[in-house]
Formats: sequence, structure tokens, C-alpha cells
Amino acid sequence: MEIRTLRALVEVVRQGGFSRAARTVFATQSTVSKAVKQLEDELGLRLLERIGHRSRLTEAGEIVYRRALTILAQADDLKIELEELRNLAGGTLRLGFPLIGSNTLFARWFAAYRSRYPDVDIKLVENGSKRLEELVLAGELDLAASLLPISEEFEWQEVRREPIDLLLAADHPLAECDTLAFEELADMPFILYGPEFALNPIILEACRASGFTPSVATQSSQIDFIIELVAAKLGVALLPRLIAEQRPHPLTKRVAVGHPAIYWHMALVWRRGGYLSHAAQAWLALAGSPEVYGG
Repeated sequence: MEIRTLRALVEVVRQGGFSRAARTVFATQSTVSKAVKQLEDELGLRLLERIGHRSRLTEAGEIVYRRALTILAQADDLKIELEELRNLAGGTLRLGFPLIGSNTLFARWFAAYRSRYPDVDIKLVENGSKRLEELVLAGELDLAASLLPISEEFEWQEVRREPIDLLLAADHPLAECDTLAFEELADMPFILYGPEFALNPIILEACRASGFTPSVATQSSQIDFIIELVAAKLGVALLPRLIAEQRPHPLTKRVAVGHPAIYWHMALVWRRGGYLSHAAQAWLALAGSPEVYGG
């Protein structure tokens, strides 16, 4: 079993077909197809079902794909560790940041790191927590910011824990309340986040615990747009307090919500048992420094 055949399988799955995978690995479609066929012959099992121009994993393929991700990530770790052993100049830090809150949580951190380690090449990916976790497990990111709770596949370091507040139209009958219980929101249409956001499961679980499934007016990955939709009385939204405080709107009102109280609990995560580069360790070591938090 060779790394190249495993990588071919992984890219076919990621890219949704052989032609796109070929472009990703800088090979011909025939080369990628032969690599996957070689892997299937070696294992004696069919790994992919060809459906038109697309390919789908078989049950055996699912198992091999998951294992391949781990093997490829470990191979990448080995290369990074050996490069650092050779004292290559600078090194690279591969970071994943969330789509919301990064300006507050990581802008000063980023600047402090750049000041201390100017020769480190920082590669930044911005996406929802779910996708960032996938990239960490695949070995494509060293560290990523994600919301707790997280899978046991990760180790983590806490960054910040913020209450999640309700945002509703300023003239809503409940806008003058100091606090609201989740059960009081049962008849309100909700404006949720895009599917890549880890906030959605937290909100939906609090609704279920309060005995209802919310009606969803719409979903968006843009915080400012969500706030404008609340102001336009399309529904209510739930935002981390620090995000809501940064974006006051004259036509909305922020109210604390509890019973159950829910939190935006952000952490930096990395693959459990994976190699953590010196560049990544230096990033984690900056936590709590005056440069980052202005102390």
C-alpha cells in the first residue's frame, strides 16, 4: 500500500470525481484512475462505485478513506518534523479561524505572533467550525478555533467562554424583559446560521431540551445580514454576547436567555496524538500574554 494510491483515493472523494482529483494532484485522470484501481486490487475490495461522472464510496471504501486520512496526516507530520529538525528557516503555521468572532479573539494574537516570529509563514483558512475540524483531522491545519464540546479526536486549549443572547426587534413585546427562558421562544421564527456553523446544534439542542423544535425563517452565514433580518422583524436570532455588543442596531434589542443557558465556548483544537509543530506550540504559548489581551 503506497501513499500515492491512498492520496489518489482521498482526492477523488474530496473533489467528487477523477478529473478534478487529477488537477489537484497534478496528474492525468488516467494516472489517478490507475492508482485507485491498484489500491482496490491490492486490498481485493471495490472502494468506489462509479455513478455517471461522479464516484461514491462503498462500505469498504468508507473504512479505507477514514484510515487513509489518518495515514496521510501522519505522513505530513513526519515531513514537518524532519523539516524542523533540519532547521529550515521560519517554518509554517497553518491556522483555521471561525467566520465570526475572529476580529475580537485573534487579531491581537495574530499581530503579537507576527511581531515575535516574523519569519514564520502563516497560512490562514476561514470557515465554519465543522469544516475546520475536518481540515485538522486531515492534517491540513495545525490548529483551528472551534466550539466546545468537541470530539475526543482532538486536544484543545480554551480561548473564551461567552453567554449567547437573544436578539429581537426593538418593538417586540418581549424586548423589555431582562431575561427570557428558552421555552418562551417556542412560537418565534428563528434565524439560524449556515450549516457549517457549530452554533446551530447548540441552539437546536437548547430548544429540544425546552420541549420544542423551532420554526426556521431562514439561515445565513453573514452576521450583519442576520441582524438586519431581525431588525426587519423576520425572526429572532441568538448571538454570542461579544458579537452582539460589537454590532448595536437601533431597531433591535439584546436580551439574556437562560433555562437552559447556552454558551459560545471557543477553543483552539489540534489532532489528538498528532505532531504539533514548534510554530503551533509558539502560537498556543501566547495565550494570556499582555500582547494578546492588552494586560
